[in-house]
Amino acid sequence: MKISSYVVFAAAIGLLSCGGGESEPATAASETQETAAASAPESVALEISSNDMMQFDKKELKAKAGQKVTLTLHHTGKASKEVMGHNVVILKPDVNIPDFGMKAVDAKDNDYIPASEEANIIAHTKIIGGGESTSVEFTAPEPGIYIFICSFPGHFAAMQGTFIVE
Repeated sequence: MKISSYVVFAAAIGLLSCGGGESEPATAASETQETAAASAPESVALEISSNDMMQFDKKELKAKAGQKVTLTLHHTGKASKEVMGHNVVILKPDVNIPDFGMKAVDAKDNDYIPASEEANIIAHTKIIGGGESTSVEFTAPEPGIYIFICSFPGHFAAMQGTFIVE
């Protein structure tokens, strides 16, 4: 028994000492991961769709702080923008969403973006109707969780999600 324990112990030591050469590839792999993280894309393309049932297909969008974001909204429905228009409005923290939505009702000529609230908006698309798409480019703000809504009258209560910046 003592001899077989010794053989197992010696074999384990042999494997460990032979395994020393593996630390270099592991280090190289770690360096590759760090390089990949450091060279993360400077931009990200995000897509979200809306429909004639007052819904976004996503409740969450993500980006990294300082990243250039291209946000594209697709309206997969058939109704016109006058009847069932949609946009995406990403709001700064602490914006009172019902107040914003009530002000948006009176901003038809500005795609339902109230001029008095421009300082509370990170980014927004224009209003589109069924079959249309639109995009907006912006720089992701500091890390945090931001609310996005559709500001077409009456839609903000059902059409909301979170924009997570890491």
